[in-house]
Amino acid sequence: MMCYIYSMKDFTAGTNQKILVGMDAEYTSFLPSGINRPFIANDQSTITLLEEATRLLGELNAYSRLVPDIDYFIQMHVKSEAVSSSRIEGTRTEIDEVLLPEDEIDPERRDDWREVRNYINAMNWSVEELKRLPVSVRLIKDTHSRLLTSVRGKHKLPGEIRTSQNWIGGSSIRTAHYVPPQHTEVAGLLSDWEKFWHNSSLNIPILIKIAIMHYQFETIHPFLDGNGRIGRLLITLQLIERGFLTKPVLYISDYFEEYRQSYYETLDEVRQKNNLEGWVRFFLEGVVVTSNKGKQKFENIITLREQYDNKITTLGRKVPKARQLLIYLFSQPIVSVNNVSKVLGVSFKAASDLVSDLTGLDILQEKTGYSRNRLFEMKDYVALFRK
Repeated sequence: MMCYIYSMKDFTAGTNQKILVGMDAEYTSFLPSGINRPFIANDQSTITLLEEATRLLGELNAYSRLVPDIDYFIQMHVKSEAVSSSRIEGTRTEIDEVLLPEDEIDPERRDDWREVRNYINAMNWSVEELKRLPVSVRLIKDTHSRLLTSVRGKHKLPGEIRTSQNWIGGSSIRTAHYVPPQHTEVAGLLSDWEKFWHNSSLNIPILIKIAIMHYQFETIHPFLDGNGRIGRLLITLQLIERGFLTKPVLYISDYFEEYRQSYYETLDEVRQKNNLEGWVRFFLEGVVVTSNKGKQKFENIITLREQYDNKITTLGRKVPKARQLLIYLFSQPIVSVNNVSKVLGVSFKAASDLVSDLTGLDILQEKTGYSRNRLFEMKDYVALFRK
């Protein structure tokens, strides 16, 4: 495949606009330039990063094609992405909590838990919806609706483009860190954003295109709430739509969370200093780091699965049910005996005996300390996804 080299040194991010409110009050909002045009990379390091990111992303995707029962493993990847993306916005839900039913969550943390669960549902729904609808304003509105339904942002127009001014940081619009464009500009900017994605005549490498689109989406900030999470979720959808991924196995939010300050600063630098290429390099570095981590995680999962498979061969006639349960545990690694009974279609006693067998083999560990209503965790597997 031919690799095209593109430059962005002449990019002008947009203009600041003084907005008058009433007779004497005013604030400054940022009106971004359109992006539906060619972009050319100026720095050779960008091209080197692009090549490395593309190669490693391909290797990561190969795992998702080769690992048996991949759909079971994918759900933990989606949950991990949901935790990291939501943490960037201030939630404090951990991967262990996401795996628990709501009634097991501390009441003070349930709002955070619900937001992360909504992200998981929105991701799963939108990935499936890609079979019927391309990445578009319509798709992001429908995804946004699922993200904010019945959680703290439920009053902030789920699924609807904002019809009022919003801002980021600060106690008021006049002390805000960043004020996005006026709502009257949003429809036109989103139309330009969507056309850029589907404009095949530009011959821009897809990873660079996605990087530019993420910056632009966050700059437009088209919703009253949930813009960051939707913007990061879109990265996965775009990679799947263009065939770079077959499954949502790249959780780049982990990188954005680890380097949160740099994430925000490089986005700001585009708006303040027109440094689009600096943001593109940061994004590509994120793809490189995250792809490498994802590959290592798959290798660790494969090794762990082989160890578990070897252990359960000692269970004699119970092996088929044990293997069936093991596969389920890779998507839901915290279970109760009742869960196991329903999943396997066996009696409570048979389920209890099998859970006891896997506990004896050190595949499951009891995590509640209760004598009743106990929960069992595939601890070593969950540890692979824990921060």
